[in-house]
Amino acid sequence: MSLEERRGAYIDELAVGQTASFSKTVTDADIVLFAGISGDTNPVHLDEQYAGQTVFRGRIAHGLLSASLLSAVLGTKLPGPGCIYLSQTLNFKAPVRIGDTVTARVTVKEIFPDKNRVVLETVCHVGNKAVLDGEATVMVPARAEAAE
Repeated sequence: MSLEERRGAYIDELAVGQTASFSKTVTDADIVLFAGISGDTNPVHLDEQYAGQTVFRGRIAHGLLSASLLSAVLGTKLPGPGCIYLSQTLNFKAPVRIGDTVTARVTVKEIFPDKNRVVLETVCHVGNKAVLDGEATVMVPARAEAAE
């Protein structure tokens, strides 16, 4: 597959209001693997007995596991391959548990073509409940740069 066939959107192909999403059901293996990759072995994520005595009354997924699904949307769908993550704010609103299906959605909020920057609203839902929200800024290639 050529580079052109794998590219995401150029800055001039984006419009305010465009949206894309990605969904994943969180498994025990996801949480264990994320703990291994991140080094975050907080027992609220890994130990049911410990987590059962917390305000959550059971194990919860790492907040950044859910947030990482936003990266999947940005890097594969909107704007897609070629974009570079510059910043992300996150507001954690509710826990995610094993078996929950998290849907990460990004929506183009502002476009700065002179700087090749795009600001996107980011949110993750489980059902109708937002579990996190925030805002991302990404750098997107311009058509002239791609030709070089």
